[in-house]
Amino acid sequence: MTDDTSPWLVVGLGNPGGEYAGNRHNVGFMVADLLAERMGARFKAHKSRAQVVEGRVGPPGPASRRVVIAKPMSFMNLSGGPVTALRDFYKVPVGHVVAVHDELDIDYGALRLKLGGGDNGHNGLKSITKSLGADYFRVRFGIGRPPGRMDVAAFVLKDFSAAERRKLDYFVDRAADAVETLIADGLERAQGTYNS
Repeated sequence: MTDDTSPWLVVGLGNPGGEYAGNRHNVGFMVADLLAERMGARFKAHKSRAQVVEGRVGPPGPASRRVVIAKPMSFMNLSGGPVTALRDFYKVPVGHVVAVHDELDIDYGALRLKLGGGDNGHNGLKSITKSLGADYFRVRFGIGRPPGRMDVAAFVLKDFSAAERRKLDYFVDRAADAVETLIADGLERAQGTYNS
C-alpha cells in the first residue's frame, strides 16, 4: 500500500535536443512542460541526468500532493537510468510513478490511462520497466499508426503534421489534466473522465 504523503514522480518521455522538440515521440516532454508551466516553475538540471520541477497538484491545503515532473535527458531508449535515480533520490514508491508517452496503437489525440502492462515495443517504457518493474502508471497519448508503409521509427521521429498541430495544444492540455486527476483523485476517476 502506498503512503499518501509520498511524492509522485511524473516522467514525460522524449528525446533531448531542439531537433526532436516537435516530434511525435516527444509528446511526453510537451505534457511535462505544460504541467511545469501550470505550477509556475522552471525545469532545472538534476544530477540524475534529467530536468526536474518540484511542485504540488490538487486543491491547496493538506489534500494537495507533492509532485516531481521530470524529463530524462538520456534519450528515449535509456530512460530507465534517470527514472530510477529520481525514484531513489526523491524516495518515490513505484506506485507513484507516472510515465507519459506516445502510443502508436491509439488514434491521434485519444488517451488511455492504466497501471502496469507491457511496453508494446516502446523503447522508453522498455527501459523503465527493466529498471523498475512494470507496476507504474502510464498515460498513453495516441499518435496513431504511420501512413502506408512508412517506417515506425521514422514516423515517431517526425514532427506532428500541420493538420495534427491544429489540435495538439488541446490534446496536450487534456493529457496534463488527466495526469493531475490521476494524482489527485486516483486511476478510476481519471480513466472514467479521460479514457477515450
